[in-house]
Amino acid sequence: MYEQAPSSTSPAGPKAKKPLDTVVKLALAVFVGSFARIWGGMYLSRPDRSIPPYSVGSQHGHLVATHVPPGTTDHQIETLLNRFRKVGHQTHDFGSMKIRPTTPDDAGGRYRRMLIYVFDDDGWTDPEMLAKYVAGDAAVAKEFEQSVRGYYLLQEQDEEGGIGPLPKGGELSAATRVLFKGRVTDPLPAEAQEQEKDNSISPL
Repeated sequence: MYEQAPSSTSPAGPKAKKPLDTVVKLALAVFVGSFARIWGGMYLSRPDRSIPPYSVGSQHGHLVATHVPPGTTDHQIETLLNRFRKVGHQTHDFGSMKIRPTTPDDAGGRYRRMLIYVFDDDGWTDPEMLAKYVAGDAAVAKEFEQSVRGYYLLQEQDEEGGIGPLPKGGELSAATRVLFKGRVTDPLPAEAQEQEKDNSISPL
């Protein structure tokens, strides 16, 4: 009786993982890179929720007519005016705020004089309506001014911002609340520098 000879082949061990093909690696790298760029672009272009949404309806010289959605609160408009103020103090370049140069041919600066009106009815920001106001159309001027929800005035180094119509002749009406008045060279108050927190990264 013969004994069975032990097999010379040892049990198979775990198979070594095959390295990824170069083409697969390249495809994965392209996919990850594209995803990162898309996500980054969405993050950077997401709406700024620290101020209310607004649009520049028209400009005429140094006058700028902007509008916010109906129902925008005074507090929200105040945050928008404070943003204009912050730009006036820090960069003096209102291009980032959708505003074309108001003094483009002035050697002293492209935004030396400016008056921004804020409305919650975009009808008042129509170019034709603003032109009538500038022309002194009495049928338009009174209601135009009464419809103003807020203003930001910049005259070289002096600035003023408030809720309601712009005071005329230095007379403050009951409909107007002046938020700030001073010079853009003055230190910006801490409360004006603080922005409402927005932790959302949604681009919508």
